[in-house]
Amino acid sequence: MQVQDDLQSRWWTLEAKLVERFGKKPDMETILFLIGIQELGDVRKKFSKEQKQDLMHVAVCSLLAESGYYELEGTDKDGWPHFRQLKALPVLSMPEQENFLKDHILLYFSQHDF
Repeated sequence: MQVQDDLQSRWWTLEAKLVERFGKKPDMETILFLIGIQELGDVRKKFSKEQKQDLMHVAVCSLLAESGYYELEGTDKDGWPHFRQLKALPVLSMPEQENFLKDHILLYFSQHDF
């Protein structure tokens, strides 16, 4: 249970920093969207609904690349990154999936000095 408590504590710390930066508490989708924008490197005012979904996919692939689940294949003519899955994702319950993603998000932010 100690590991779970540590993860939650680190997550709350990240949320507090994001609230300080953006003025409100982001949910998981918003955090993935922000990571996707960072990875795309294209900050624009508007993204279509499909582009927002694509940004969250880019974020998940980028996050899980750190653990060897995906690798960047390259970018298309519009600058969007494309990934190849290298191994199957673990079969996890919904709470375990959320914690798995949270752990990768925390690693991402620590590597990017946030």
